[in-house]
Amino acid sequence: MKTNTFEKESSFTQDLETNENLEDLVLNNENVEKLDFSYLEQKRVDLNLSETALSQVLRIAVYDEMQAYETYSAILENLGDIEPFSSIKQAEAVHYSVLISLLEKYEIDVPLNDWTNKLTVPNTYIECCEVGVATEIVNIKMYDDLLKYIQEEDVKDVLYRLQAASYNNHLPLFRNCVKEYYNKDAGSALFNPEEMMNKASEYQNLLEDIATGNIDQDKITQLLGKMNVSMVSGAALGAASSAFLSTYLNKNEE
Repeated sequence: MKTNTFEKESSFTQDLETNENLEDLVLNNENVEKLDFSYLEQKRVDLNLSETALSQVLRIAVYDEMQAYETYSAILENLGDIEPFSSIKQAEAVHYSVLISLLEKYEIDVPLNDWTNKLTVPNTYIECCEVGVATEIVNIKMYDDLLKYIQEEDVKDVLYRLQAASYNNHLPLFRNCVKEYYNKDAGSALFNPEEMMNKASEYQNLLEDIATGNIDQDKITQLLGKMNVSMVSGAALGAASSAFLSTYLNKNEE
């Protein structure tokens, strides 16, 4: 993955992060027909579908941003107004709205935001930060994949900038809160962003297993081990594993 993919931040991204009307920009689209296509949760374009690649890309992107927004909203509801979740939730609200504007421009239906009923979140700060690390890594890799299918310059520009926001802003914030919790040295390679991104495809595959229900405790432990964030053993690792699983898959609701 080329580093310059993540270096295209400008005043556009900064404006997104500081917009004063973030909550108003998150659209209530309860009346929009749900697009029940597997590619939305798999985060992969399927060229065998009659739907255009542009349509799939924008739907996948906004559905993923919806998930991030609702995840961080639920965490804040549980833990109170705490950083970095408060700031990142606000940023996700704007990311969400910018993508919806592109969907409207290209006359593409917006997928229903149904994440509220799907998500449960951990009860502890550190577990929530671990979820944040994994969520942002998968988000970055998703944009890297989606950009391969896009020719439209305005769409490319937005996707690059949203990806840059995750890589340059969100991932470091979550990485730092995990690092500080485990009292790791600031220069430790375990928390190096390049090292994390080198393993992005591994995170992606494991998270897809979780999303589809093809998961067990060993796979969850494997994921947290690859993240190098649960640096404890025994009961603590088991608790983190269970929390991570519950965030992505609520089996009792299915």
